[in-house]
Amino acid sequence: MTEISIADPEIGAEAVDRVYAVLESGHLADGPEVRAFEDEFAGYCGTEFGVATSNGTTALHAALVALGVGEGDAVVTSPFSFVASANAIRLAGATPVFADVDPETFALAPEQVRTVVRSREDVAAIMPVHLYGLAANMPALAEIAADHDLAILEDACQAHGAAIDGQRVGSFGDAACFSFYPTKNMTTGEGGMITTDRRDVAERAASYINHGRAGDGGGYEHVDVGHNHRMTSVGGAIGRTQLERLPAFNEARRENAAFYDDHLAETPVETPVVPEGYRHVYHQYTIKTDDRDALRESLAQHGIGTGVYYPTPIHRQPAYDSVSTAAATFPRAERAAGTVLSLPVHPNLSADDRRAVVAAVADHYDIP
Repeated sequence: MTEISIADPEIGAEAVDRVYAVLESGHLADGPEVRAFEDEFAGYCGTEFGVATSNGTTALHAALVALGVGEGDAVVTSPFSFVASANAIRLAGATPVFADVDPETFALAPEQVRTVVRSREDVAAIMPVHLYGLAANMPALAEIAADHDLAILEDACQAHGAAIDGQRVGSFGDAACFSFYPTKNMTTGEGGMITTDRRDVAERAASYINHGRAGDGGGYEHVDVGHNHRMTSVGGAIGRTQLERLPAFNEARRENAAFYDDHLAETPVETPVVPEGYRHVYHQYTIKTDDRDALRESLAQHGIGTGVYYPTPIHRQPAYDSVSTAAATFPRAERAAGTVLSLPVHPNLSADDRRAVVAAVADHYDIP
């Protein structure tokens, strides 16, 4: 049986050529390819600065450090995300404080965030997660941040090219972070990026990921303690070609999603909700159904790969037993964890693939 995979990364011949040129040059570590990628990606997001890192988690960690978030601070974030969101907060020395999500979009619910912020005096920042390729409610969250003098760090690791009223994610907060893991809308193999309009944040982040070096990072003056979280030139070369193809990748995802929206409308599953003015780029096409596990098994029998992102909310993870908010309940996040199922939506799906996915869902529900 031919499997329709949940993801299918595509690199392309141009990336191979650019990587070969980097290998031939001998300049394999952080260098001109990375600087060019930083500039181009920042331009795509509509920000002044980009700082490339080794992956999305190191981008989140470095951005928090650059924003001055650390010991004694709390950061409000989502319990329904990949664990890296909250891990980065803890790695920076701060405490993640969870707020429940919107039951339709799965993003941080602004009213829940406002309640948390009003109840604590140690909140320094809000970290919304643009889950599955859909932006969180940034206008409402920005208003809360302004009212309480808080920083905003966007976790945009799944949302390359998502937008609200034409403004792309990565440009709403004090800083934002992206991941270039192979299954994301674009990839560098492994890699991350911080975008920001704040020169001070960009300079601190660039220093932190380069052993705390001063200035342009080329010498041996270390003004602070840092890590080696740099991107390689090979990653930068791949990223530049992927960025060129990102609009086409995203359009293909959106076309696949529109097909599902139309053809799953008569089934019992709930298809993704996209608020007016929001541009979803469908890192995942995530449906909701009360018989998620049974549907997933049916699809597997038809050779269709699926994903559950994420089966256990972060506050229920064993690593978070010691975190003060771990004992709290977040019913919307917990319900989402038990009902979400992601279907293949990647750009390499064929028309036959899409029809097969829809037919398998219909077959599960005995719909002719």
